[in-house]
Amino acid sequence: MREENKIVQMFKKWKAKYPEIYEFLLFNIMSNVATVTNFAVLWASSGLLPLFIENTAFQWFIFDYPTSEGGRVGFVSFLIAYVCAQIVNFVVQRNVVFGSTNKIGKSLPWYVLIVVVAGIISIWLPPHVIGSIKPVVGDFAPTIANVVNIIIQVVIIYPMMKFVIMKKE
Repeated sequence: MREENKIVQMFKKWKAKYPEIYEFLLFNIMSNVATVTNFAVLWASSGLLPLFIENTAFQWFIFDYPTSEGGRVGFVSFLIAYVCAQIVNFVVQRNVVFGSTNKIGKSLPWYVLIVVVAGIISIWLPPHVIGSIKPVVGDFAPTIANVVNIIIQVVIIYPMMKFVIMKKE
């Protein structure tokens, strides 16, 4: 058996010394699986949905998507992307980051609640971000709006997952 690489040994020492920082970094790294899902679904649905639904202005409850900021297609695209990303995120975070063995029946309702709250913010916010930055960045505005959403989701979801949802029993 070969001796472990010095870099691997240093990393293991660092991980043991700073487990909280390691967990947060791993959470963010593994969130990229959900992020890739989010962007892929957003771009795919933005391209495909116009084939199935008319892209008119969309306004309901607190959601206001004029056609200039994505309209009905934008709203549905952000919603579908968010839901798909959160399904992927739950599985990845539960298994890889937190190694949670708690009962899914206990953790899933909390997760659904927190992603609904974060989701409402993430679906409400894009047209406002897009409207304010589109004059500067043009068609790249929806992608930047999505990045803003992802940052907000981390700020909301990580503490809830760590201290409530994935809490070890």
